[in-house]
Amino acid sequence: MSWLTLEHVHKRFGDHPVIQDVNLSVTNGEFVVFVGPSGCGKSTLLRMIAGLESISDGALRIDDEVMNDVPAAQRGIAMVFQSYALYPHMNVYKNMAFALETARMAKAEIDMRVARAAAILQLDHLLDRKPKELSGGQRQRVAIGRAIVREPKIFLFDEPLSNLDAELRVQMRVEIAKLHQQLGNTMIYVTHDQVEAMTMADKIVVLRAGKVEQIGSPLELYNNPVNRFVAGFIGSPKMNLLQATLLPAAGGEARVALAETVLPLPHLAGQDGADCSLGVRPEHLRLGGPGTRIGEAQVQLVEQLGGSSLIYGVLSDGQPITVQVEGQQKPKPGERVPLHVDIALAHLFLPDGLRVTAQTAARG
Repeated sequence: MSWLTLEHVHKRFGDHPVIQDVNLSVTNGEFVVFVGPSGCGKSTLLRMIAGLESISDGALRIDDEVMNDVPAAQRGIAMVFQSYALYPHMNVYKNMAFALETARMAKAEIDMRVARAAAILQLDHLLDRKPKELSGGQRQRVAIGRAIVREPKIFLFDEPLSNLDAELRVQMRVEIAKLHQQLGNTMIYVTHDQVEAMTMADKIVVLRAGKVEQIGSPLELYNNPVNRFVAGFIGSPKMNLLQATLLPAAGGEARVALAETVLPLPHLAGQDGADCSLGVRPEHLRLGGPGTRIGEAQVQLVEQLGGSSLIYGVLSDGQPITVQVEGQQKPKPGERVPLHVDIALAHLFLPDGLRVTAQTAARG
């Protein structure tokens, strides 16, 4: 196992900044996920760690050793790409053993490493097959096995599941998480799928336009997003971000006007006079029942998922809103339903996108 740090790391292509002042510490055995929209720089950052892209400024360290100018092959890193990149004329054994054979490793050691990786990945019975005889999930496991046999300090995964269908994605997600538990290696994983990030990571790094928006555990990002971007990106279905207006505080508590309703925010100190966004997660809304009433929604569409239902509607001012409720509820399109929320779970975002907390509100 190894640890890794990035210190004020930048990447530029000509005059165009791609990665901007990234600072990150990855501890021994940690599973870190880079997540963000397409073009945010997450794969570029991973390639910089691997040594496939140069670093314009800053320092990359692995176990206290600066790696900026160390060739990729000497960094002790193994990378699993989006494409399986298996040799079609070689069987599974040869695909996994090829790098070790090229390094002139002893045959007995190669056999031992391949056998160990095949057992971990349940590929024992497939060692004689060619890639064309394997399913997509099996090919991906071979690609991972090819990385395991190298016994790297750090594993890097660049969107390894994006070529798989939905069922295989879930299966492989579980298998990679189990692999991390078995091996205990440091792993860095890139994805645009926030569900993968939430379910696999010890720590998530949210990127946008080459900058780090927030770093934290999955539940830290879910419960305490620092800004509107992170709030809207983390969580499925997405958080409702509703246009609202801050009103003069009453009794030191913030109040916000939403559609036809004025909501008290007792967990926040008072700020007033600005347009804002009220963030409410679909799973925190209820059709009536306990909680603070935030108004009514006119139902437009209902998706039944079996154990839960997604209700899409609009508030009285035309703003769209999504509600996730337990069970198989199905209000009819056009029906008006009352919405309640535990107001302590609501978030408030100012025009600059930052989330208001009791501390920041008090300072304001």
